[in-house]
Amino acid sequence: MNKRDEFLKTQKILRLSTIDKNNFPHITPVWYRYSGKKIYIGTNTRNQKIKNIQKNNRVSFCVDVGVNAPDIYGVMGQGIANIILEIPKVKIIAKKILLKYFKTLENKSAKELLEDTDCIIEIIPQKYSKWNY
Repeated sequence: MNKRDEFLKTQKILRLSTIDKNNFPHITPVWYRYSGKKIYIGTNTRNQKIKNIQKNNRVSFCVDVGVNAPDIYGVMGQGIANIILEIPKVKIIAKKILLKYFKTLENKSAKELLEDTDCIIEIIPQKYSKWNY
């Protein structure tokens, strides 16, 4: 596995950028899962990022770490976002995402987040760039 893919699989926060109804960027920090080919984000259809993707499915994202060289590294990219609404598939993917952040899905917060997740944003990256110092 290359450094970019390993980095994306292990980091915790991805900043997702969508375009709002006034054509301004809307940037949101999200929990995510990287499969090696696609990025998955659990969310709720009430959220602004979903409304934005329904109108324009082109997104950008950024994951980065470090404030002091030589430990600065980041990956950003652009892609096409799809919204997965089929509840059985949503719950399977949401559980995988949550297990990256919680030791067990029996945790009260994990249960609440799983219950509130009614869709998954699936990003198919089209372009990557990375940096390190």
